[in-house]
Amino acid sequence: MSAINIEHLTVSYQKNTENLPVLSDVSLAVPSGTVCAVIGPSGCGKSTMLKVAAGLIKDYKGQVTVGGRPLDTRSMTIGFMPQSYGLLPWRTVAENIRLGRKVMGLWQESDEERLKELASRLGLEGLLERYPHELSGGQQQRVSLARVFLLQPDILLMDEPFSALDAITREEMQDVFRELWQQESITTILVTHYVEEALYLGGQIAVMGGDGKISELLDNPAGDTPLRRSDERFFQLGRQLRQKLKPQQPGRGGEGL
Repeated sequence: MSAINIEHLTVSYQKNTENLPVLSDVSLAVPSGTVCAVIGPSGCGKSTMLKVAAGLIKDYKGQVTVGGRPLDTRSMTIGFMPQSYGLLPWRTVAENIRLGRKVMGLWQESDEERLKELASRLGLEGLLERYPHELSGGQQQRVSLARVFLLQPDILLMDEPFSALDAITREEMQDVFRELWQQESITTILVTHYVEEALYLGGQIAVMGGDGKISELLDNPAGDTPLRRSDERFFQLGRQLRQKLKPQQPGRGGEGL
């Protein structure tokens, strides 16, 4: 059974008197314990699809199920990582990490030990009493990762979470995420516009076109063991994926709705 199953999803938005489609009859099945990287041009609806799966957009046609059950954010724990990290500036690092479980009413005193473990694994143990503005972008991203993995969600949805980082920090955070994910195996949809990121993190790759549809769904030939970025096959796969993206034109806008 697919952990995340999206069937015939169609989303439109109103602009003046026009009804403009953002997603058109999109179907996607993500197997349990898989990272599905969704890649495509800006405006093709990647973020819109993610927000539907997160329960943030409710006006759509089609069906979304998680673990065989209709999407219901009241009875499911869904981790969502936005590009902006989503940290509250008036709360400390530790408070931000606890926030997800506290908001969901899941917090227990025993979670404090796991928080400390995650902080240690992510190099945050000396930063727990600092505030977000006192951290670098990479450190803020580590806090966001700690929060979502402490939450222990049923599914994880990531909206270009590393795109605001410089290239070196981005690669470092990809490694950090992959190490955490391999230990937790949370079913994940990762929206990205970086070909290399899709290849490095995605066991499954969904290519979206400017028409708001998934044009191709690929199983990553590297499987669950990522190729080194210096591996010639990594470059070959990157060229192939760029070729699949090349003919597609940007859509009508609307991504991020």
